[in-house]
Amino acid sequence: MPQKKLDMYWDVGSTNTYFALKLIKPILIRNDAELVLHPFNLGYVFRNNNYELMKEPKAKLRNRKQDLMRWAKKYDLPFAIPRQFPIKSSRVLRGSLVMRRFGLELPFVEKIMDRYWEQGDASISEYSGIRSTVIELGIDPDEFEILSSSDEIGDELAKSTDQGVERGVFGVPMIVIGDQLFWGKDRMEFIEDELKLCQN
Repeated sequence: MPQKKLDMYWDVGSTNTYFALKLIKPILIRNDAELVLHPFNLGYVFRNNNYELMKEPKAKLRNRKQDLMRWAKKYDLPFAIPRQFPIKSSRVLRGSLVMRRFGLELPFVEKIMDRYWEQGDASISEYSGIRSTVIELGIDPDEFEILSSSDEIGDELAKSTDQGVERGVFGVPMIVIGDQLFWGKDRMEFIEDELKLCQN
């Protein structure tokens, strides 16, 4: 079992979370480290801070898109900007907590992220759209939806988000190692340096 652990706060609506999940894999292998996922309701946090991404200056939004495509090209990833953006992410976030109970959290998150950020499949914002991925992973989709819609899972998501805020998380992806926070997809060198310093 990997001795080193790093926490990642994520949201399916985050472009940089897509890239971070891809780029961190070789780092985990090289450092015998385990990735621990924490769903983070970014929309909720944005609303509480009166922030709206799409109201940023148009020049900044254009540059952001160009920069994302540079990253996709550099790392040979089939990333594409979805036509429908942003989307409601709470059902995916809830679903990840359900899939955690079956030991399938990471594969679920990876498949859903790929559907949205590679195939532009915005149906993943609804339980009806998530069903095919749940079935693919061998879980009963009706049971999945019932659990995802439960107050218990809703409370777990709220707790995960609140705990992230308490730890200083203000955006995603945020990777936490000990008391060190690393925001975004472009901090991988610093993350690896920090992992090398870890003894456990």
